[in-house]
Amino acid sequence: MLKAPTTEPAIRVVMMPRDTNAEGTIFGGVILSLIDQAAYVEAVRQAHHRYVTVAIREVVFHKPVFVGDVLSLYADATKAGRTSLTIQVRVCARRRNNPDDVVDVTQAEVIFVAVDNSGHPSPVFGP
Repeated sequence: MLKAPTTEPAIRVVMMPRDTNAEGTIFGGVILSLIDQAAYVEAVRQAHHRYVTVAIREVVFHKPVFVGDVLSLYADATKAGRTSLTIQVRVCARRRNNPDDVVDVTQAEVIFVAVDNSGHPSPVFGP
């Protein structure tokens, strides 16, 4: 059984100059990495295992992210298979220059498979 969603972000991070592309906005790959990390935090909250990422689906960047923005990544498990978990991640940016301005940046669905020490699929919620 999946645990109830939480209202707290899975992770929160300040975007730094090292994360920018030549256009001065944050690399999409940096945000993808954060999405993967936030989804992992939620997966482990659901059931402690080693997990591998199988897929990250439908990532559309709606708004740019800038240096100094604070990203909050909210993650909720939406589906549990025998060996897999599906996690929805929503990314919001609180703008550095206007802290009252919070915008949805992107969202994604991340699918993990629980694995044992040999790397073979393992049941998420017991045998």
